[in-house]
Amino acid sequence: MFELILLLLLGMFSGFMAGLLGVGGGLIIVPALLYLLAGSVEQSILMQTAVGTALAAIVFTSLSSVWAHHRHGAIYWHYFIKLTPSILLGAFSGAMIAQYLSFDFLRIFFAIFEIVVALIMWFGISASGHVDNLSRWTWVATGYVIGFISAIVGIGGGTMTTPFLTYNKVAVKNAIATSAATGLPIAMAGSMGFIMAGWHTNTENSLGFVHIEALLSIALMSVIFAPFGAKVAHSIDGSQLKKLFALLLAVLSMVVLSF
Repeated sequence: MFELILLLLLGMFSGFMAGLLGVGGGLIIVPALLYLLAGSVEQSILMQTAVGTALAAIVFTSLSSVWAHHRHGAIYWHYFIKLTPSILLGAFSGAMIAQYLSFDFLRIFFAIFEIVVALIMWFGISASGHVDNLSRWTWVATGYVIGFISAIVGIGGGTMTTPFLTYNKVAVKNAIATSAATGLPIAMAGSMGFIMAGWHTNTENSLGFVHIEALLSIALMSVIFAPFGAKVAHSIDGSQLKKLFALLLAVLSMVVLSF
């Protein structure tokens, strides 16, 4: 019962932060699930289960978050269309490869990735040109890398898509909203890959590397609270959002490294 309450609270918080920062919630869900599922899932597949469950939950969170941002007219759909095809390919292939990676490798990779992105966001590093001047192959390569890494570490891609867009001169609120949209195809392709990759490990409470009870609990609450986060995102200063984004990543990287 206590574990269920914690999963529901996790869904509330991750949903709110997903709407606020366009991060899909995986950055919060994965570290939390490492602790909450440690007693019921074998350590050899614990990281894969945490990542697979996070991606499955992001499918529902993204739908709610995207609708809220769309109502504010903040999503740049033409950037979404440029990124999505290669994002799908990258996310599916990343999920299939993740099954062969060790717990420690995934944990350390996840933490280092978060620290690097936090530094980029905190110091406001940006390109000299604008995103509209990027070549087609830059979009293809960027989409694949975002999808691939997002699937491996169990995120909706916002931690890469948001910095990519802001680095290339897109306003942070529009970058967050567009990132929320790209999180949906990442989560769909990634979670399907984790279900297939972990099919041989199916237990009573799982579907491949997706933990059913955790998924339902998190998804229920995150769908409800994502619109509240999106509403707050459009009411506060963009520079404050960047700093908050960076601090969240730094804290979560420390949590994962301490596991």
